[in-house]
Amino acid sequence: MKLDLRESKGVTILDISGQVTAGGGDQMLQEAIDTLVASGRTRIVVNLSGVDFMDSAGIGELVASHRMVERFGGKLKITRPHSRVENSLSTAKLLPLFEVFDDEAAAVESFEQS
Repeated sequence: MKLDLRESKGVTILDISGQVTAGGGDQMLQEAIDTLVASGRTRIVVNLSGVDFMDSAGIGELVASHRMVERFGGKLKITRPHSRVENSLSTAKLLPLFEVFDDEAAAVESFEQS
């Protein structure tokens, strides 16, 4: 798994590529979100367009990250999930938990509207 960070209009965009699985990807995601929240960056868009597989550990970490960001007064939103990842989130009945966008610009703009 690979992580890249960038900023747009005061929103941190976390680009993830590869597989988010137990024993590596889930821990990398946790560390990245922990670091962002510790530095006060709680407006986060997770770009999942490069993630072709996410196991239960990865999904669990995405949920835990979402809850932690909200605990610190922020929002974590998802953009462009691969169909397999979206199906996994849907099957686990987790899609209502997340704001999911097909377009990154719309996700970033949604922070301005809230």
